[in-house]
Amino acid sequence: MLSKRLARPMAVGAAALAIGGGAYGVASATAGNSSATATAATTPSSGPTAPHSGGSNARSGPAAGGTVGTIDSVSRSSFTLTTPAEQKVTVTKTSAAKSVTKGENVLVLGTVNGTTIIAGKVIVQASNGSAKASAAGVVPFQQGAPSTAKQAGQIPANYSQGSGTIVSGAAANKATEAALAAYPGGVIDRVVKLSNGEYEVHNIGVNWPHHIFVTRTFKVIGAD
Repeated sequence: MLSKRLARPMAVGAAALAIGGGAYGVASATAGNSSATATAATTPSSGPTAPHSGGSNARSGPAAGGTVGTIDSVSRSSFTLTTPAEQKVTVTKTSAAKSVTKGENVLVLGTVNGTTIIAGKVIVQASNGSAKASAAGVVPFQQGAPSTAKQAGQIPANYSQGSGTIVSGAAANKATEAALAAYPGGVIDRVVKLSNGEYEVHNIGVNWPHHIFVTRTFKVIGAD
């Protein structure tokens, strides 16, 4: 995670950003239904409910976000899925969610609380899985594993953890979708608009990345 720092361009792969590790477990996550690697010192993991430090963007309730994963089971009112980083998520169906079947790979955008998402939109995808997450460099969460602070790509100039304003609607959906396409495996529990108009997408349920940075035009430029 970052304190105040200048943006530092780093080498980014053509297909995906190089990703390192940082230990964060599954914290409370709520998705909105409006739809070069640098290695640093390690610190102990604080477990799956490690809190995010305070600030104007501290989430006090459900917020816009989502996840991607493969459907494990389906009932009349909900379905469960497993993300590429092996996180289990329960999705509550709504009239906006399409009919889904076991084994499908889906992108879910909605309102997330813990590891439950009230679906605002469900999009079936062509491919998903651990291979995709591994290729992107996502580090799955492991209880008690040390976190390694790393950075990939470019961090917005003057970014300060805890700054910005939580957003919802189309902007949150687009930022969430972009972040999950680049770094599948976690659960996005909020999208924060920074003072420069770019976005910090808050990612939980994986050891890395924890923050994914997206431009105003919804292109991923970096992560930490």
